[in-house]
Amino acid sequence: MRNLIVAVDIGTGSARAGVFDRSGQLLGRAEHPIAMCRPDALSAEHDSEDIWRAVCTAVKSACEAAGANPAQVAALGVDATCSLVVRDGAGRPLAVSGGAEARWDTIVWLDHRALAEADICTAADHPVLAHSGRVMSPEMEMPKLMWLKRHRPEQWAKAGYFFDLADFVTWRATGVNARSRCTMTAKWNYLSHEKEPWNADFLAAIGLEDVRERGSLPLETLPLGTAIGRLTAEAAEELGLDTGCVVAAGLIDAYAGALGVLGAFAGEPERLERQLALIGGTSSCVAAFSRTRKFGFGLWGPYYEAVLPGWWLVEGGQSATGALLDHIVRLHSAGGEPTAENHARIIARIAALREEEGEAFGARLDVLPDFHGNRSPLADPHALGVISGLSLDASFDGLCRLYWRSCVAIALGVRHILGKLGECGYPLDTLHVAGGHVRNPLLLELYRDATGCRIVVPKTGDAVLLGTAMVAAVAGGLHADLPAAGAGMYGGGREFLPDAARKAGYDRDYRRFLALLRHRMELETLD
Repeated sequence: MRNLIVAVDIGTGSARAGVFDRSGQLLGRAEHPIAMCRPDALSAEHDSEDIWRAVCTAVKSACEAAGANPAQVAALGVDATCSLVVRDGAGRPLAVSGGAEARWDTIVWLDHRALAEADICTAADHPVLAHSGRVMSPEMEMPKLMWLKRHRPEQWAKAGYFFDLADFVTWRATGVNARSRCTMTAKWNYLSHEKEPWNADFLAAIGLEDVRERGSLPLETLPLGTAIGRLTAEAAEELGLDTGCVVAAGLIDAYAGALGVLGAFAGEPERLERQLALIGGTSSCVAAFSRTRKFGFGLWGPYYEAVLPGWWLVEGGQSATGALLDHIVRLHSAGGEPTAENHARIIARIAALREEEGEAFGARLDVLPDFHGNRSPLADPHALGVISGLSLDASFDGLCRLYWRSCVAIALGVRHILGKLGECGYPLDTLHVAGGHVRNPLLLELYRDATGCRIVVPKTGDAVLLGTAMVAAVAGGLHADLPAAGAGMYGGGREFLPDAARKAGYDRDYRRFLALLRHRMELETLD
């Protein structure tokens, strides 16, 4: 009997797989690293075949851990970062930077080589951009494609397929050239609510009038919960599954997390509209659902049916959060490599220092966390980070102070985004936190106290994998639709209320945060 689901989550540094039953219980989990090439400071590339191998390894290991055999697996679901995979007309890897190594065929989501192209898109001031916060980000796929066409015309001429990473994996698994409504709507300026979802006028304005033909991009997209097809014999063997397993339409990793923590409310519209998902990892995404379109500068969306049928989704985010804390550790002379053990050592020492020093701990350090641009609400990919209040302290305790204040800055950045969402009419009161940040007690405390929100931490160990499993459960026939899967598979969460005694201190920190933003702008506009 096929009563199990395999979910795959492809992040920036690894592929993770989980085996779930129809109630949402995680039976087995595994992870395998993926390679990344950094040709320069702005560029980052993956090898899509390396990613596929990592997926296969993780799936086999997760099934082994769960004691699951292939005949039990009804469906495979996939989520991934919004990275761009480029293949030639025969479906072979095509190097995005040129050169001899064709294996580096994927521009990673965090790659900012297309800053100039993103600026060209923004300057076009096309109505399509209303669904991108009126500003194009270099993290979207159209600027990346523009860069490829402008700077590597010989590779553009050889291209036959362009994929969002999740769509590449479903193609690799089934051989079917189908695209997810989630990936296309969120990252490709595909307007799923329009009769003509690919806006030909916009594509011509940015010089990509041939992108659909060049990239084999279909007109129609598949909503989440749709089965694309069954595993090919080759893919089934590589994954350790069988050809009776169906493959679900893929989704963006952050949206998988949003569904994992908010899917339980999908059948209760009044409650769903008051919930916000925060998915924190290398970067952070905040996502909310609405029954009506609500636009806002610097907010991505609203996207129609990017996740739930009949619902609009809006997204805000921070381009570097976990990555910022890693950077702080590397940057400081007392830091070293940002291993899990090193982070834990820093966090433990911060707890001791806060106990000793109280609110005076790190009090004169202020940070703007925009080390990789400001995704929301300023929509400025050129923005830079700021650290105010440095001394000659090169000790480990000095690192701990800077780490703590960087965590504060990340939480204040979320507060800034929440303020913009409120201005745009989103009546949010509860923050559901998922992703790697649930393992950082400092961030969990700050998301509660610095934002003033009630927060909920899901009981499941991996809400992103759970959201992907919900999608696969519908595609595999284990649940009737996404609201049913959300209600049937979410295991609840632990609630935490903000500490009222800390409100005045974080209100003061937020005023300083806004002052730093103003001063940064003042400095950058001086002649």
